[in-house]
Amino acid sequence: MDAPTTHDPTAAARNWPDEIYDLLARRNVRHACYVPDAGHSGLISRFVSDPGATANVLTTEEEGIAIASGAWLGGERSVVLMQSSGVGNCINMLSLPVLAKIPLLLLVTMRGEWAEFNPWQVPMGQATEPSLNAIGITTMRADTPTDLIATVAQAITMAFDADQQIAVLMGQRLLGEKQW
Repeated sequence: MDAPTTHDPTAAARNWPDEIYDLLARRNVRHACYVPDAGHSGLISRFVSDPGATANVLTTEEEGIAIASGAWLGGERSVVLMQSSGVGNCINMLSLPVLAKIPLLLLVTMRGEWAEFNPWQVPMGQATEPSLNAIGITTMRADTPTDLIATVAQAITMAFDADQQIAVLMGQRLLGEKQW
């Protein structure tokens, strides 16, 4: 008789960047734009190290919206990786995919929430979801690795099969407490 298997939540927490990368690759999302972010570091490393993928480091998040839109027009699927503070930097640029009905997939690591040490992160953390919704971006939230995988899978379908603009908000608790 086989021994019962146990679920190791810490292993799932450690492996979510690999699982998300593999999911994106299976769904032909082979391009990523990002401003360096500790919360996305595992996912960024996978894009950078894959010779079959393209990774663009940005100076500001709004560049990622334009690049992802251009990638789509050129026949590629892209994901934009950013922190919640970066959402405020690209609100105007988000009108491009919304008005042009260009598929957009954003993975947003949240700040200003659970165990936040930096008071400067709190206002935009609280404004991220309402700001995205006000500009016409659909938001989905994930706070556990299991929720994240399922949520990103649905977001990929909604973005690229239904021509929607989707932001997956990755709760700060999922990412772990930041230390300063």
